[in-house]
Amino acid sequence: MVSYLNSKRLTAIFISKNNLKNKKMKEIKFTAIALIALLFSARSMAQTETKDQQLIVPLSEPGKPYKLDVGLVSGSIKVTVYEGKDIVIDATGGERKNKRERETNDNKAGMRRIAGGESLDVTAHEKGNTVTIGSDIPNKPINLTIKVPQGATSVKLSTVNGGSIVANDLSGALEVSNVNGYIDLTNISGSVVANTVNGKVLVTFKSIDPRAAMAFSSLNGNVDVTFPAGLKANVKARSDRGDVFSDFDMVTDKTQSKANKTAKDGMYRLSIEDWIYGKIDGGGPEMMLKTMNGNIYIRKAK
Repeated sequence: MVSYLNSKRLTAIFISKNNLKNKKMKEIKFTAIALIALLFSARSMAQTETKDQQLIVPLSEPGKPYKLDVGLVSGSIKVTVYEGKDIVIDATGGERKNKRERETNDNKAGMRRIAGGESLDVTAHEKGNTVTIGSDIPNKPINLTIKVPQGATSVKLSTVNGGSIVANDLSGALEVSNVNGYIDLTNISGSVVANTVNGKVLVTFKSIDPRAAMAFSSLNGNVDVTFPAGLKANVKARSDRGDVFSDFDMVTDKTQSKANKTAKDGMYRLSIEDWIYGKIDGGGPEMMLKTMNGNIYIRKAK
């Protein structure tokens, strides 16, 4: 009798343990399913948010030459070429760079700044295969990543504060302007006029327009340009507080340095424009390179 009761008790304990185990398994499965659902929901929200922050601008005449003009007051610009036929613009909010303002706000009466959501306002206008892109919130930093099809004949990119300008594989006539940031142009076909105030200018050409004059300048930063090996050019280069380097065979002309004499109110001044003038492979269009604080590199593509 005792043995029978013990047997029933052991059976009950075994069943109870199995039920508990099954319950735990159900809880684990439910938790896993809930976690997967949560991850899927987060991914869907991220995809929706990314899609909401993207503009697609069709060209009036896809496949034909077009012009692109991008201008910002605050932020960065990145342009790349892809296989599609539309202009695709991805926009994200940039971080404010005013460190002193942040520190003042953080330490003011024990208060802490609460970061809010991104306020973005990007506008794009297309007419006759000319696309103009900008922002209606000039003081809000914004980062634009733009994908464009091949075939651009004219590209203008400009920003003022808090951002760089980066472009790859573009063709045509490029006009690039920055103030507080660098310029980096890679694998360019055509011609370039690029200038910034605080930052480097780095340009690498795949091919050039043999008839186009070009200019590259910075106030505080190196100017580094790589030309195709077959370059024919008249070079005009000047660095006030740096040096000029080149691996091209350049015939220099020192007779073009100009001396300026001025006299006013009994004061006399003599200044000499210390430019380097030279010809590469007999000469060609003028290539002007200038910086005040930095070096100049005129490189030959390998």
